[in-house]
Amino acid sequence: MKSTKEALQEFEAAVERYLSELDNLEWEQLLQKTNEEEWSIGQMYLHLIQSAQFMHLQHVEQCLAEGNDTLAPEDEKTEQGRSIFEQGGFPPIRIRVPASPQYTPQQPVSKAQLREGLSGVVERMRRTEPALSQASQEHKIAHPRFGALTAIEWFLLVEMHYRHHFLQLERLKKEL
Repeated sequence: MKSTKEALQEFEAAVERYLSELDNLEWEQLLQKTNEEEWSIGQMYLHLIQSAQFMHLQHVEQCLAEGNDTLAPEDEKTEQGRSIFEQGGFPPIRIRVPASPQYTPQQPVSKAQLREGLSGVVERMRRTEPALSQASQEHKIAHPRFGALTAIEWFLLVEMHYRHHFLQLERLKKEL
């Protein structure tokens, strides 16, 4: 497993790439969808920002908090969870989640919203990383697919998730 410092550096590089891609896309391209089941590039960006801010990093903080209601230390990762952490990333396959109001992101309102959102995730990752050296391996929160994850694993998941979505970004750009 890579260190949290390495993951942070790789995450910052991934965000630089997302920002560069954002600069090279026209507003209309960010909103374009090939059909109702697909996300636009802008929706994918919001998904990355929102999942990091409201799930991954929130769970990191909950795992780090004293006296929290995390899972029991004996709770474990699922087979899928073990696999992604052993491989250091998601398999290069498309993961589909049915469209729903709770999961499907809205269209963005501006490029500035996306830039600020990405910058906010970077800042929060930078603030969070130093605290991980004190993280208990016993404080865990369940991921819907990967099982019980520690603060460090939730943190590493952010970088893996951003890297995985480069496949979607490339596919969506080809469809423009």
